[in-house]
Amino acid sequence: MSTPNNNYNSTDDENGVMMKVVSGTGGYVLQDVPHLIDYISDLTTHPNPLRFNPAYSVVKQYFVDMGDTVPQKVVVQKDSPRGIHFRRAGPRQKVYFKSDEVSACIVTCGGLCPGLNTVIREIVHSLDYMYGVNKVLGIDGGYRGFYSKNTIDLTPKTVNDIHKRGGTIIGTSRGGHDTSKIVDSIQDRGINQVYIIGGDGTQKGAAAIYKEVRRRGLKVAVAGIPKTIDNDIPVIDRSFGFDTAVEEAQRAINAAHVEAESAENGIGVVKLMGRYCGFIAQYATLASRDVDCCLIPESPFYLEGNGGLFEFIEKRLKENGHMVIVIAEGAGQELLTESLNAKDEQDASGNKLLQDVGLWISQRIKDHFAKQRKIGITLKYIDPTYMIRAIPSNASDNVYCTLLAQSAVHGAMAGYTGFTIGLVNGRHTYIPFNRIIERQNKVVITDRMWARLLSSTNQPSFLRPNDVAEAKKEEQPPTQLLDGDGGKSGN
Repeated sequence: MSTPNNNYNSTDDENGVMMKVVSGTGGYVLQDVPHLIDYISDLTTHPNPLRFNPAYSVVKQYFVDMGDTVPQKVVVQKDSPRGIHFRRAGPRQKVYFKSDEVSACIVTCGGLCPGLNTVIREIVHSLDYMYGVNKVLGIDGGYRGFYSKNTIDLTPKTVNDIHKRGGTIIGTSRGGHDTSKIVDSIQDRGINQVYIIGGDGTQKGAAAIYKEVRRRGLKVAVAGIPKTIDNDIPVIDRSFGFDTAVEEAQRAINAAHVEAESAENGIGVVKLMGRYCGFIAQYATLASRDVDCCLIPESPFYLEGNGGLFEFIEKRLKENGHMVIVIAEGAGQELLTESLNAKDEQDASGNKLLQDVGLWISQRIKDHFAKQRKIGITLKYIDPTYMIRAIPSNASDNVYCTLLAQSAVHGAMAGYTGFTIGLVNGRHTYIPFNRIIERQNKVVITDRMWARLLSSTNQPSFLRPNDVAEAKKEEQPPTQLLDGDGGKSGN
């Protein structure tokens, strides 16, 4: 029997994760994901149960062609190489698991994000309704739940309505990753499909689990579903929950605008999520049109002096009588740390603990105008962070979560492992773990999308000439999905 993995060159990246690469004509490069037959040679295949599923009986072509791939970059010139591709996600004609032999588990890690329950629900429903799998466990409380807590039985009935509420019914936590203990638990429980939902740190943990599973020669498919409300995962068009976060942020911005507009020299300050990147703040600002200034981690700013934030606030108050400032939680941290002499501390996931820049900048603005005594202000500060994280996903994210979950199940049943599922240029693809965890995606301040924001708010860039020169000189990573229309293709 021919396999989907012939004629590949396999290499280990710095994280020890196998990445399979094949080259073709015209500069075509496929960065493929591992398969169980890479290290287990005597696996048998079975006809895909979807052949007999009434829902699929009317579909003309419901199996993905084994040769289908998706390009990472869509904007090219006539002489450009075809570039990097990823394997297209979807059901295959043959599967490597019998339905009654599958014992799957789902784990959620990291912070809350709209859509978590939807992904859990759709994994359970897809395994049951599409493939006849009825043994699915929920790992209680993140990675440490594998070895320190009980599991939760997940059935279509128990998960049927969970997409209507926020959070995650199986709990979550940061840290607690002990690869050996986790794989011991997987092996002891007879689990052979692991679905891991989380951000870049969680996906690094998933890569370590895959590596140990492979080292032990276990027939266990490890599939990741990338989750970050900040939208800072590279390669993919967007992460689930992002659309919901931007939509919900509008409520906070509108409230800040109403408060500011209703007072003399009113200022509304809204802090939004964005530890290392400002995508939520950027898109919420562009969507709102009520924001006068947007501050993000990628674009440094300063308070005092010519061209500083205080000068801009004074100018805008004189012009309009009110203003709204949106600030991402990671913006201005260097100013705040210097001001407060704060120490660098980390949470259980290894993320730097940030100071509350919203409260800090609000107080600095109040202090500045108190000293000036020229303009009396009324400032309202709104922090909707945890309200946004805890809400259910909107319609757009619900559909996206459904497709992510179904694609992950199709991949695991087809024997693929060590992959993350993601949307690339509008197509669902299987992406090697190392491509997801190699870096964080950030707003490109020399890109047209940021220029569009600056022209929308009419705010200064706060960049001095030497800052602009340095930003332009910085070489974009080869994996950056730039299409001239934003930090990520498709956003």
